[in-house]
Amino acid sequence: MSLLTLSLFVAQAAPLRAQETARFAGSMFSGQQTTQQPAPSSNNPPPATGAPAQGPQTASPTQSQTQQSANPAAPAQGQQPAQPAVPPTAPADTSLPAPQAPAQSAPAQPQPGAPGGQVQSPVGPPAPGRESVPVTPDARLNVPQVAPDFRAEEGPFPALERVGVDMGEQRALSVREIIQMALENNKDIEVARENVRAAEFDLQAARGVYDPRFQTNSYYERTETPAASFLSGTSSGSVTQTGFFSTSSVQGLTPRAGGGYRVDFVNNRVTTNNLFAALNPQYPTSLTFSYTQPIFKGRDFDQNRRQIEIAKKNLSLTDVQFRQRATDVIIAAQRAYWDLVYALRNLQIQREAVRDARQQLEHNRRLVAEGMLAPIDVVAAEAQISGFEQSVYSALDDVGRAENNLKNLVAENRAAPIWNVSVVPVDPVDLTAPAANLADSMQAALKNRPELSSSDVAREINEIEQRFAQEQTKPQVDLVASYGMIGLAGPQTSSTGANPLTAQNAQIRQRINELSGIAGLQPLPEPTVQQLPGELVGGEAQSLTNLALNRFTNFRVGVTVNLPFRNSTAKAQYGRTLVDAERIRTQREQLEQLIQVDVRNALQQLHTSESRLRAAASARSASEQQYASEQRKLDAGQSTVFLVLERQTQLATARGNELRAQTELNKAIAELQRATGNALEQNRVEIRVR
Repeated sequence: MSLLTLSLFVAQAAPLRAQETARFAGSMFSGQQTTQQPAPSSNNPPPATGAPAQGPQTASPTQSQTQQSANPAAPAQGQQPAQPAVPPTAPADTSLPAPQAPAQSAPAQPQPGAPGGQVQSPVGPPAPGRESVPVTPDARLNVPQVAPDFRAEEGPFPALERVGVDMGEQRALSVREIIQMALENNKDIEVARENVRAAEFDLQAARGVYDPRFQTNSYYERTETPAASFLSGTSSGSVTQTGFFSTSSVQGLTPRAGGGYRVDFVNNRVTTNNLFAALNPQYPTSLTFSYTQPIFKGRDFDQNRRQIEIAKKNLSLTDVQFRQRATDVIIAAQRAYWDLVYALRNLQIQREAVRDARQQLEHNRRLVAEGMLAPIDVVAAEAQISGFEQSVYSALDDVGRAENNLKNLVAENRAAPIWNVSVVPVDPVDLTAPAANLADSMQAALKNRPELSSSDVAREINEIEQRFAQEQTKPQVDLVASYGMIGLAGPQTSSTGANPLTAQNAQIRQRINELSGIAGLQPLPEPTVQQLPGELVGGEAQSLTNLALNRFTNFRVGVTVNLPFRNSTAKAQYGRTLVDAERIRTQREQLEQLIQVDVRNALQQLHTSESRLRAAASARSASEQQYASEQRKLDAGQSTVFLVLERQTQLATARGNELRAQTELNKAIAELQRATGNALEQNRVEIRVR
């Protein structure tokens, strides 16, 4: 039987692998005959030895028949170097007859009809039990021909270069350093931090409604009014008045009781051509205090206080959201860190698998040279190498993705130097899960979870809305009061005291007095103008003095009532706030239930990850033992290359599964920190807003 025929036959008839391998060792070279021992069991096959013939030879097809299966195969043409076969390990069953040493034959001569002018070795009569089934020509054509000295080109070992990363520059980072960098540079954290600052400014703006507001209005005015009366005080037909007017006011709201105040100050200078003006120019001044106090609606709670209280709660909410975002970043950083750990170590495992496969290839080549394996087994080992190299490239791609995800969390911007270096995790994986039970974990979660704090803030905001809406259902009754002081001064218009009403009758009064003197009567008395008080004569300073001395005042007090009928809008808004309170209460219960599910899942994941780690470690240890055992069996001729390569693949998979279980355990620990809400405390992180 030829080399290729035996290799395919062994792969297809698994129960006869050990038996056919022993046959191959005795009949792989032409001109040799071996005797076959009856195999008592498939686990302990009999050994076989063979000695090669001298010179180039080809193996001619033979017939063999077993008790379990018969597979036709075509011979492979090629040259086999003359090397002695390595005998396999002796079987444990010593009761069987020992195998006979093969007889050495003379060099074979070329036979007519042999393909390629090659020689065919003469075939002696088959040993008992060695009769084979005839091989059909069609089956012979479907089998590829592999030369015994076949060698495939070996490519370079897969490189570790990653795009945009200088492999010569490495940066070792621990989990805590990653968390610190993420909290300092992560964009989501920066946005959350700015949201807190924005909420602080919103609160400051809401409180600014109580800041006093100053307002002033100054202008020059000239008016000319036509005279429509004989007593208009002018003879030109119009009264002209010019003046400089200045009005200033300060108004604001009181933080308590919902009242509002206003202070107005007036300071004018007026000049007129009115003859009746005793002071010209005049300097009128005034200072007025006004206050409005709600009696029912708006006294206990109003719109301004509502805005301030909501701004306070929103600030608390942004603090909670900042803690939530910081927790999410910490958990994401830990996950990304352990993903990179897994990716790097998985890359190492895949590279080790390539090295093991190359060692197996060299081992297979030695066995082929010794006559223990067929050349097709070399091809199988090379295919195994190619498959493992593909896994290396896939693992390298996973490393690049995991590293970029981690850098995205910790990099300050796209030009940060960390993008160009190779990140090397230095923290070892935790192989022991922390002690945790459901009761303590639930208690910690209900105390620390930011979602519950957000729900509390939403409930408090709803209580504020209820209070304000209930206040709006009251009638609006305001008490209004004002008190004013007035000042006035100016130069007096006539120093002689002439009365403008009697100035036109001065000549008549003079004639009457003359006639009265002739008649011996007393003359008419001269009418005098009533003199102004001395405190009114002066300038602007005198007017302000009169204002400050409170010589002239005014006072007013009253009530303003605004009562809408039915007040349906306010009542509807109050009812809406009550409905919102029920909704928030229901959402709170739902949130607590979801947190319970979250904690249960996190604990289950932690326990499962710990169990998976133990199972994966056991599976990896067993795979190593199976692989080593299968290699020894192959050397002894009791196994096949297919099984060895299968064990090799299983070992690489088991190592990867163990590594995955280790990193998943650490990720489960981080998930439990998130579920219980103590990620900040566990990682010794203190939240401060800059």
